[in-house]
Amino acid sequence: MKAFVAGATGETGRRIVKELIARNIPVRALVRDVEQARAILPPEAELVVGDVLKPESLNAALGDSTVLLCATGAKPSFDPTGPYKVDFEGTKNLVDIAKSKGIEHFVMVSSLCTSKLFHPLNLFWLILVWKKQAEEYIQKSGLTYTIVRPGGLKNEDNTDAIVMQSADTLFDGSIPRQKVAQVCVESLLEPAARNKIVEIVAKPEATSKSFEELFQQC
Repeated sequence: MKAFVAGATGETGRRIVKELIARNIPVRALVRDVEQARAILPPEAELVVGDVLKPESLNAALGDSTVLLCATGAKPSFDPTGPYKVDFEGTKNLVDIAKSKGIEHFVMVSSLCTSKLFHPLNLFWLILVWKKQAEEYIQKSGLTYTIVRPGGLKNEDNTDAIVMQSADTLFDGSIPRQKVAQVCVESLLEPAARNKIVEIVAKPEATSKSFEELFQQC
């Protein structure tokens, strides 16, 4: 297995890279600025320059990767096209190149509540709408996929247990980014994670379960 990570320098993406390396899975990290990325990412990560909005840059960047993890996301800005471009068009470009290169498993970090049109996050240029469109594009692609929908993201890790449920059943809660990264990497290893949308939060009162159990119940 060789993993390609898009959004590798983001808060969640960098944790995914570290989690992969901790499992001795080789990583190609897609970056736009090598110098900036070197200061953020572990030295074991192979840095490749490209941009999800420039499909022509992705073929060489993907190289001999066998699985792809997408942790991209539009940053808050005054550009109303940001979520459309990054969350939909960028993901679509990754799906297309993944199909052409025979990628074995596509993992996307999405968000809770993508099916709720009247959600406050959609005030940010319909960000959940475009994430949902990207999810549907992946589902129709024919690729083996896992779509991970986390609750509110926290930078600090904690000891709370992961709660995992199937699509459109969790609507609030939060989760540390570190746990999101763990779920993404585990989804590559657990057969029960294939072709599923999983929603995740972390709760102190929840019963701790193995990743196999978590994925099987969804």
